[in-house]
Amino acid sequence: MRPLTEPQIRTSFVNCTKGEASRLHVPRDLPGQPWDDLDFLGWRDPKAPDRAYLVAERDGRTVGVALRLVTARHGHQRRSMCSLCLTTHTGSGVALVSARRRRGDADSVGAYICADLACSLYVRGKRKPEFGERLEESLTVDEQIDRMTANLDAFLGRVSTA
Repeated sequence: MRPLTEPQIRTSFVNCTKGEASRLHVPRDLPGQPWDDLDFLGWRDPKAPDRAYLVAERDGRTVGVALRLVTARHGHQRRSMCSLCLTTHTGSGVALVSARRRRGDADSVGAYICADLACSLYVRGKRKPEFGERLEESLTVDEQIDRMTANLDAFLGRVSTA
């Protein structure tokens, strides 16, 4: 992913108003992000733990979506799988996220995604789940990245459609 600036991030959001985008908390360490290892930038709002944001490149443009999270509250014995990167986590490692479809629209779409939004790093083996694992696959890392970005593109497509 190419490095993004705060103004680029704020203007990318497709499912919140300009006012909401101007008030959201953008990560302060943008220059320190591992851009070469990211397929999307995802972060949790430090002041509102049920909010998260995801910014990716789609069809040659930057697309951002505001998310609401519901973190699972079950014990460490239950496993859940991220629908983007297919990493399994136990406990609260996967969260149900929902995103409004368009600005002002009441409809929303949902997906189960890694609660820390670090899918790109899990696929590349740069981060390990605290409780859980990446399943051994016959696909190469590049093929797993392609699958993850296709899953992300499908999610963003459902959010962006009218």
